[in-house]
Amino acid sequence: MKKKLVLAFSGGLDTTYCAIFLKHQDYDVYTVTVNTGGFSEIELAEITKKAKTLGSLVHRNIEVTEDFYNQCVKFLIAGNVLKNNTYPLSVSAERVFQAKAIADFANEMDADAIAHGSTGAGNDQVRFDMIFHTLCPDKEIITPIRDQQLSREEEIEFLKKNNVSGNWEKSLYSINQGLWGTSVGGKETLTSDQTLPNDAYPHQLDKEGEKEITITFKNGEPVGIEGKNDSPVNCINKLNDLAKKYAIGRKIHVGDTIIGIKGRVGFEAAAPLILIEAHHTLEKHVLTKHQLMIKDQLSLTYGNLLHEGQYLEPAMRDIESLLTSSQKYVSGDVKVLLAPYRFEVVGITSEHDLMQSAFGKYGEMNSAWSGEDVRGFSKIFGNQNMIYHKVHQS
Repeated sequence: MKKKLVLAFSGGLDTTYCAIFLKHQDYDVYTVTVNTGGFSEIELAEITKKAKTLGSLVHRNIEVTEDFYNQCVKFLIAGNVLKNNTYPLSVSAERVFQAKAIADFANEMDADAIAHGSTGAGNDQVRFDMIFHTLCPDKEIITPIRDQQLSREEEIEFLKKNNVSGNWEKSLYSINQGLWGTSVGGKETLTSDQTLPNDAYPHQLDKEGEKEITITFKNGEPVGIEGKNDSPVNCINKLNDLAKKYAIGRKIHVGDTIIGIKGRVGFEAAAPLILIEAHHTLEKHVLTKHQLMIKDQLSLTYGNLLHEGQYLEPAMRDIESLLTSSQKYVSGDVKVLLAPYRFEVVGITSEHDLMQSAFGKYGEMNSAWSGEDVRGFSKIFGNQNMIYHKVHQS
């Protein structure tokens, strides 16, 4: 009997090559596409049709957008996670959830092997391999593009010989779209001194002037836009629809890859960047300074582990527990101003706001202490410094 193989399939050049090549290697090929918010119903139908045309015995489209939000994105918001203070982990977070769903499908199909189309030059190969090793350790992992070190031209030539037609002209930029942002890679991101041109980004400026909107948070999660309650996933999509018309959310991230080299990637992530800054502003009003300090430290760890594919590390669940606890009073409305190519958090309204005039107004007046209280506090607060300098004044 032929061995059964599950192939992670997007319909692009690499996974199309893999589908044909692996069939020639005498595998029964089963294909799977995982949607984390980046595919429309029409696109998924086209992918299904293509997989069947290439000889897939079974194709499965798996919808995990809600799971992706509930098990990951909400913690990225709660932790205000931006890799290197820039990147909202758009692709790296999604790859982990795609890998998890593919591993589950491979186990369900009782497959002998599992394959993906990653090259040997990026982070995704490590993320996929790590998840597969953990969730289906008995299955062989096959990576034709990486193992054969194929060039794009070699893949195209192979497909032509096997009568597989397609528009394989290399686009100028590689686009990966999902719920939590869209990455944009191309010739400028391969250098250190150039930026992406305006038309490389998926959305162009379509609105002038300014617009003030309100985002409602409940326990740290977005639950309303413009006063209309909705699910967090719908809120993210609605906010993105509003902000993309202003061409908001464009940046270039420079960081350390899992494989040890520096990498640059452009991205457009209007909703993630706005939500994180709006949420962080609300937190600064309702949390104590020690809550904020501890969260900053653990959120940095959470983001780094997630970026490196370590989502299944038990410490991640521990950090999620603290983040969940910290969001108990992170509820209220945040006003945000949208304008061409930028946004600004205007202010917040929350019943949990610790900046209440009843306790004093910073720099103006107070209601909770006297001048004598501050004089004594300042003396005690600086006591160790005084002792140190007294001892070492010589």
